[in-house]
Amino acid sequence: MTTLQERAAEKAGRAAERPISLTGPASDGPHDPAPLPDHGIPEPGPDGPEVVPVHVAWSRVMGTVRGVGKGDAFGNPNSGGYRFRGVDSALNAFGPACRLHGVLVLPVQTEAAYRDVKTSTGKNSRECTVTVTYKIVGPNGDFIEVQSVGESMDSADKGTAKALSTALRSLLFLGGLVPTNDPEPDSQNVERGEAPVRPAVAYLDEIANPQTSVGRLRQIHHELQQTRQVASLVTNEVGDEEQIGLMVVRIGRERTAAQQLPEA
Repeated sequence: MTTLQERAAEKAGRAAERPISLTGPASDGPHDPAPLPDHGIPEPGPDGPEVVPVHVAWSRVMGTVRGVGKGDAFGNPNSGGYRFRGVDSALNAFGPACRLHGVLVLPVQTEAAYRDVKTSTGKNSRECTVTVTYKIVGPNGDFIEVQSVGESMDSADKGTAKALSTALRSLLFLGGLVPTNDPEPDSQNVERGEAPVRPAVAYLDEIANPQTSVGRLRQIHHELQQTRQVASLVTNEVGDEEQIGLMVVRIGRERTAAQQLPEA
């Protein structure tokens, strides 16, 4: 009689022998990553990349990466799953191309905003939106700055990482003008449930925190407008009573002025 251990070993052996296809159906599991394809992009020669201005180097990267297939899959596309281009697919194509042409893509500033939301089934989740400023540095040392935005909704602690990955993927595909053959963004949508309203007083610590960026203060003011709380009276950072909307505007102007002061 075959033991349970022998059956498990036999199944494991068959799974190891089964080839993984980049274009065939994926498994029914939540994530069955396939090997990333080799795009055949050579490494730079012994003398390194040609020293050209950054806009020329980036256009050469765009010329090298002319398309990225949907090599990633969630579930089985033949039974309700779908294929997509993840951040790994983007990096797998753009990484060698950037090395070949001496281009660096560096995140230099990130602004993140969070809010509690509910899914259409009532599950508590957290939405994260990031605005990332990147420097694209060429082989000559000059650079251009670009921004990309990423958004995610997660019920655990992966929301920020997902949003950052989305922002980077968007930068590479949109900044690299890579055709995706995807449906129009407005052809589908995700219905969110009603989010709990964050009370005005819950913003006080974030508003008074000197690490809170001016961009985040603008978003807080927008959120207060959306929930009709800009006129709510709160106790400000010096113990006086003040409308929270006026407090946000005042602190935002103070920080903007401080950033514009020349260094001593």
